[in-house]
Amino acid sequence: MSNYDVKQEVTDKYSLRGRVFHRLREDILSGKYAEHEELKEMAIGEEMGVSRTPVREAFRQLELEGLIQIIPNKGAYVTGITENDVKDIYMIRSLLEGLCARWATEHITKEQMEEMEENVYLAEFHAGKGHMEQLAELDNRFHDILYEACDSKILEHQLKDFHQYVLRVRKKTLANATRGNKSNEEHRMIMEAIRDKNGDLAEQLAHQHMINAYENMVKNGLHEIYQSSNNE
Repeated sequence: MSNYDVKQEVTDKYSLRGRVFHRLREDILSGKYAEHEELKEMAIGEEMGVSRTPVREAFRQLELEGLIQIIPNKGAYVTGITENDVKDIYMIRSLLEGLCARWATEHITKEQMEEMEENVYLAEFHAGKGHMEQLAELDNRFHDILYEACDSKILEHQLKDFHQYVLRVRKKTLANATRGNKSNEEHRMIMEAIRDKNGDLAEQLAHQHMINAYENMVKNGLHEIYQSSNNE
């Protein structure tokens, strides 16, 4: 993705079409719309208080992202993120997160480093108290700090999109104390490698962190989530 594409998306986010697109994408990824459900232009336009034109334009962009399928003379149907998509996202993300951590060792600011350290310490505190909701929020923020610290708008944008795509599944499979504690231990090791300017180790640890996260999803019901969705 070029710098122009990233800037265009930022601009589009505040346009009418952009607002409709981001709202619909969030609704699809959150599970508001079921897989194979038809999206009706008129109903969505009325719900959002817009004409059918920005809804139609948003549909085309959602189709480019693979979240819906537009069938001529029939309508637009939700594709969403499939079980296989989740696997692909994590395998690709494991490589990109590794690169991100390596670049973060070169570009992280003093303020970002301090926030990353504080994030790990706060997560350890909440893990000890069994506060899983706060732990999940800190987990998300750790990755945002990492993405921002790599000093690449292109990589940051791509990773944040991947992170958003699997958020619903992560919430359902991360909610156990064992993985929460283990995930934060892995965050600590990544943070220490970045602090020590050890790019090789930071890359290796961040890569493995994503592999571990995916394996935890599989172990804690990824397949069952999609099976139940298909049976609804």
